[in-house]
Amino acid sequence: MALLWVLSCLALAGFAHCGVPAITPVIRGYNRIVNGEPAVAGSWPWQVSLQRLCCRPGLGTGTGCPGNQPPVPVPVPRAQRLPVPRKTDTVVVGAYDQDAPGPDQQKLKIEKVFKNPKFNMLTIHDDITLIKLATPAQLSDRVSPVCLPKATDEFPGGMTCVTTGWGLTDSSASHTPAVLQQVALPLLTNTQCKEFWGFRIRDVMVCAGADGASSCMVGARGPRCARR
Repeated sequence: MALLWVLSCLALAGFAHCGVPAITPVIRGYNRIVNGEPAVAGSWPWQVSLQRLCCRPGLGTGTGCPGNQPPVPVPVPRAQRLPVPRKTDTVVVGAYDQDAPGPDQQKLKIEKVFKNPKFNMLTIHDDITLIKLATPAQLSDRVSPVCLPKATDEFPGGMTCVTTGWGLTDSSASHTPAVLQQVALPLLTNTQCKEFWGFRIRDVMVCAGADGASSCMVGARGPRCARR
């Protein structure tokens, strides 16, 4: 069974072999929703880390770091993901442990960023951006694309998806985890979602979440995948 892309990750249009990881994920959250757990290394081969030169521990732009320390590449935090990525950012594929890069990790430059002309910063509507890599990613067991959904695909309420990323696993945590995290989330119908968010929810949106689990913390806008 293939996994379909719902949000953002490595996806190649027209790629015949997609959505089937060579390393099978182990997802305990399918039986019990938990607020994030370490993923099996290489089991989410379409996971991408968008990185930017910043000062640690702040969120600077890489210039004027305290103590004349050189900037270091860190994952772009949620607050800086809007409105769009920059050409100077780095796309990292094959990553798992941010503190100990493995041999499968590839750092790729960005050739062009395609902004959505309908994006609205105030409402966060149409928040999607396409990135063209300067050089193709080298596909392997730990780097492969996810399937793109068809326009006719439906994602009903109650369906379980998995979100992955390096976001916080606890609201009180001061540091993000080093290794890739995953959390299983049930989808909500838009009617259910509007009970919490009201007019902010549009028909083109997909809502997910449950008591004790959130992609805002674990994934922080990471890819959300559904099994088909």
